[in-house]
Amino acid sequence: MAAAQTGKRYVVPGGVAEFIVTKGGNGELRCGDVPMQIRGQEDPSVTVDTTGMETVQLGKRYRDEPTGIEVLVVKPGPCALNVDGRPMELLQPKVLPSAD
Repeated sequence: MAAAQTGKRYVVPGGVAEFIVTKGGNGELRCGDVPMQIRGQEDPSVTVDTTGMETVQLGKRYRDEPTGIEVLVVKPGPCALNVDGRPMELLQPKVLPSAD
């Protein structure tokens, strides 16, 4: 099992979606059953069929509770985002107090 590295960009193999890890941890980022690849180190022979997968939206953050891994979507696209087979949870934006 590979560790998700803080600050690294991960891409869906053969897909469009791209993520940056904002909090790393011990766990493997995946799209469906296929491990994601670090941008710039992609293996062109590995691809994932994203047909029917929901689209992750630009600027949204996702978290895996058991490992603490958090990612930010920097390029939207279809992806069944998970860590070691556990779906990642979409984080809600923090509500800040008004500065009236």
